[in-house]
Amino acid sequence: MNASDAKQLADQALNELADALARGDSGRLTAFLDTMARFHRYSATNLMLILTQRPDATRVAGFHAWRSMGRFVRKGEKGIVIFAPMRLKKRASTDAAQDVAAGDDTGGDSGGDFILRFRAVHVFDIAQTDGEPLPDLARPHGDDVAASALDRLKALVAEKGIALEYADTLGGAFGVSCGGTIKLALDLASGPADQFATLAHELAHELLHRDERRKELTRTVVETEAEAVAYAVCRAVGVDAKDASTDYIRLYRGDAGTLIESLQHIQRVAAEIIAGITADEVATV
Repeated sequence: MNASDAKQLADQALNELADALARGDSGRLTAFLDTMARFHRYSATNLMLILTQRPDATRVAGFHAWRSMGRFVRKGEKGIVIFAPMRLKKRASTDAAQDVAAGDDTGGDSGGDFILRFRAVHVFDIAQTDGEPLPDLARPHGDDVAASALDRLKALVAEKGIALEYADTLGGAFGVSCGGTIKLALDLASGPADQFATLAHELAHELLHRDERRKELTRTVVETEAEAVAYAVCRAVGVDAKDASTDYIRLYRGDAGTLIESLQHIQRVAAEIIAGITADEVATV
């Protein structure tokens, strides 16, 4: 599969997701957010490509990356096509690589004497490999281990320069984002898992909705984006927030273009939070 075919596959998957949400079916978005929790370093388009080609993937890397870890891709295995960035000298012909709107896994144009383009590459899931076992990553499940994840999340909030305060009541809300301050209700009838999900939601507001873009968004979109981030973050650390998030996961806003705009913002902020509270994962390409 070449870059053009991969782009077409990603666009088709995105359109299917938009259609599903238009019908009121959030199952596809839930699957996308689950994939985001596993592969938070990827762009929204690469996440869609992984989900479409191998929805059960858990840890992916390139052929040579697996070899460096003592594992080998089994003969006959079909790779997962994603986009990888290329830095090209500006004097080189732009035909040297196909410029695709694949999202940016590297932070944007390289600047200077180089331009950024993308090419199709293949990665493989760990289930497609044999060899030396990899160390298991700690994955907490629920209240029994959510406390440590909550501590790490609070530390990240502090690192971002955001104050965390507690109030006797917040008018029925579990938490509020006040622009530089997050307030949590002391009467939050919950264990650590619910507190974690609430704090992740409010931190998402702080990182997503404190700029000029907020003026263009409806309250429904704002709350949906924040809850989608919280859902992905919870999934990444093993906190089950699916039931609590179900009513929020409706991102469809008219067409695939507006949908992917929201997904890209969600992916960026979810990746930022997940990276801040979890250990580094396997190299990708």
